[in-house]
Amino acid sequence: MSGAREVRRVAVLGAGSWGTTFAKVLADAGRDVTLWARRPEVAAAINERRTNPDYLPGIVLPARLSASADPASALEGADAVVFAVPSQTLRSNLAHWRDQLSGGRTLVSLAKGVELGTLKRMSELIVEVAGVLPDQVAVVSGPNLALEIAHGEPTATVIACADHDRAVALQNACATGYFRAYTNTDVIGCELGGAGKNVIALAVGIAAGMGLGDNSRASVITRGLAEISRLGVALGADPLTFAGLAGLGDLVATCSSPLSRNRTFGERLGRGETLAEAERANHGQVAEGVKSCLSICELGERHGVELPIADAVRRVCHEDLAPSSMAKELISRSFKPEYL
Repeated sequence: MSGAREVRRVAVLGAGSWGTTFAKVLADAGRDVTLWARRPEVAAAINERRTNPDYLPGIVLPARLSASADPASALEGADAVVFAVPSQTLRSNLAHWRDQLSGGRTLVSLAKGVELGTLKRMSELIVEVAGVLPDQVAVVSGPNLALEIAHGEPTATVIACADHDRAVALQNACATGYFRAYTNTDVIGCELGGAGKNVIALAVGIAAGMGLGDNSRASVITRGLAEISRLGVALGADPLTFAGLAGLGDLVATCSSPLSRNRTFGERLGRGETLAEAERANHGQVAEGVKSCLSICELGERHGVELPIADAVRRVCHEDLAPSSMAKELISRSFKPEYL
C-alpha cells in the first residue's frame, strides 16, 4: 500500500445525524469507533443509553461505538479521522484539531459544500489547514440519507481518494450487510456532485412547494445534473462520475426524499415562506444549499460556466426573487441543443 494501512480504529468528529450514522456503519463493520460530540450530554447519552436522542432517536448504537466530548481523547490511536461537521464550520474546527492529526493517518470528509470566500472544496480545505498531502484525504459521497442507513436499509456510496489504496482500506472498513462502498480516484467530481445536489434539491423543493408536478421536477433534476457536470468538467472532473452514485445517485435521493433537509427547505420557500420563516420551521438550521448556492455560483462565474438553476436558487434565497419568477425565467431561456 502507498502509505495506507488497515483501518481498525476510527475517530468520527461530529455527532449529528450523518456523523453518528457513519460511526454506526463503521462499528457494525467491526471497527472500534470513537465519536466526538460537541455537547457532553450527547456523548453521555451515547455511552450510557446507546442512543443519540437529538439526531437519531430510537436507533440503538453498537457496543464498539463510544463517544467523547474531548477531541484529543477521540483522536487517540485512530488510523482514520472522519470529519462530520458542516462545510462552513470545517475550517474553524480543523484549526483546533490540526496539531493532533499527524502520523500519516487518512482524513475523511463527509461534508458536502464549497467554502464561502475561498471557493475551496472540502478536501482542498483539509489539505491547506491540516498541512497534509492531497492523497491522504478521502471524501464520501452518494445517496446516503442518514435515517434510512441508521435503520439498516441497503445503500451504496463512493469513497474517493487520489490514493486508491487508501480508498480500498476505507472501503473494507465500512463494509456491512447494508452498506456497500465503491472506490473512485475522482475527488473533484465526487465533491462537486455532493455540493451541487444540495442546491438543485432546493430548486426541486421550490417547484414542489409551488404545486408543480413530476414533469417539472424531473426537468429540474436532469438540467441540474447537466449544470453540475459542466462545472465539474471545467474543474477537471471525470464526466462519468456524474452518472454514478456521487452524481445522479445522490441527486435523485436528495431531490426526492422528505428526509432531505434541502428538499423540504425548498418546499417552504416555494409555498411563499421567507428564508427566515423556513429557518425557524427547520429548528433554526439553514439547509446547506442555501449557503452553497453562493459559492457554487461564484465558482461557475470564475470558470465561465453557466449555472442558471443554481443562480435562480441564489436569487430566491438571497435577493428575494419570487419562485414564480424563477420558474418563468428558467422556462423562457433561449433555445439550445440539450448537450450544450
